[in-house]
Amino acid sequence: MAISKELLDILACPKCKGDIHLNETQDGLICDQCRLLYEIKDGIPIMLIDEAKHLR
Repeated sequence: MAISKELLDILACPKCKGDIHLNETQDGLICDQCRLLYEIKDGIPIMLIDEAKHLR
């Protein structure tokens, strides 16, 4: 299940409140400023800082 454009437009990184975008495989949302990946599970973005994965 894909994330709607309307939802992407209102979502923000919970850590810095900055913009996020879909990753290439569309199974996560990336905050470039914090270098965090928020996974999408069953069509629901998991926007918890403690569950985000750090990007290198």
